[in-house]
Amino acid sequence: MSTLKLKDGTEIFYKDQGEGPVLMFHHGWPLSSDDWDAQVIFFLQRGYRVIAHDRRGHGRSSQNIYNHTIEQYASDAAELVEFLDLKDVIHIGHSTGGGEVIRYVNKYANGRAKKAVLISAVPPI
Repeated sequence: MSTLKLKDGTEIFYKDQGEGPVLMFHHGWPLSSDDWDAQVIFFLQRGYRVIAHDRRGHGRSSQNIYNHTIEQYASDAAELVEFLDLKDVIHIGHSTGGGEVIRYVNKYANGRAKKAVLISAVPPI
């Protein structure tokens, strides 16, 4: 469990566990990475590397009151993916996290995303 300081100074908490094909979980509002714990355990036992992060203003990430947009969330995810040098990532997003995944894949993935799984996603506006 670690944190990444983003370009704007926001600290993003993330969990990075296991080895193998990469899954990245994007939580819904107002949840945190902890809400994926059962899925993390399931996929770790099946040989995946699993990453789950707390979006800005959520969980153990910086608690700020600015830049809470799908665009910013996707940009933050892109910084984390780049920092961890992830490739062929399967992004899984629930609710607002689904909107984050849609925006990330369409704008920031740069060939790093393999698949997107959307669960009751809130589409970006």
